[in-house]
Amino acid sequence: MDTNAVERAMRPIKLTAKNSPFAGCDEGAENWAVLASLVETCKLNGVSAEHWLADVLAKLVNGWPAARLDELLPRASIYTMHGHDPRLAA
Repeated sequence: MDTNAVERAMRPIKLTAKNSPFAGCDEGAENWAVLASLVETCKLNGVSAEHWLADVLAKLVNGWPAARLDELLPRASIYTMHGHDPRLAA
């Protein structure tokens, strides 16, 4: 698997992370990495990360089924097609 595009896209985040304290713990660093990965996935799929996150959080709060969490990933067709909500387009 070639991950060069993702690694290049995340380079600016790495530079920011280098200068950012992770609240003094490994868990903070891991949480930052997960969030950065999701934001970059949004960018690679042409999805607005801000609107995607707001949409996902709203769905989770309203009881989205755990068995369907993969449908909420930024690469899911509901977000990449932008047919249902123009705010999600980057």
